[in-house]
Amino acid sequence: MGEYRYLTLKERPELKDTAAAWFHEKWGVPEEAYLECMTAYLENETENGWYLCMLGDQIVGGLGVIDNDFHDRKDLSPNVCAVYTEEACRRQGIAGRLLDLAVSDMRAKGISPLYLVTDHTGFYERYGWEFYCMAQGDGEPEPTRLYIHR
Repeated sequence: MGEYRYLTLKERPELKDTAAAWFHEKWGVPEEAYLECMTAYLENETENGWYLCMLGDQIVGGLGVIDNDFHDRKDLSPNVCAVYTEEACRRQGIAGRLLDLAVSDMRAKGISPLYLVTDHTGFYERYGWEFYCMAQGDGEPEPTRLYIHR
């Protein structure tokens, strides 16, 4: 099968369209929204990055960093978003490696802390994230958990 490779989209910019389609398929957010964020990153308009795990030529995991992940706490920025690992590849530490890559990459650019919103409890704590507060998601009936990585 091969080994997992972890990379930033800047290392493989030719994957932009494929990555945007992959994230769209996983989350239902319009492909154009991903393309806009990824293009801004690739053209150095933002430091917010995109991170992928590859198995051969297939994306099997990924996440991004954006200003706000569709919640009311606009003051808590930037946000990790779209964390996803293909079901067949789960429970192998892929999401944790991607989270660590994003945190270290952003910290190297002088950007810390990072935030993320999630319904999961217990998962992100394994990777150094702490519950910070509740946030109201855009169009969501109930508040969701917001985490911080310092």
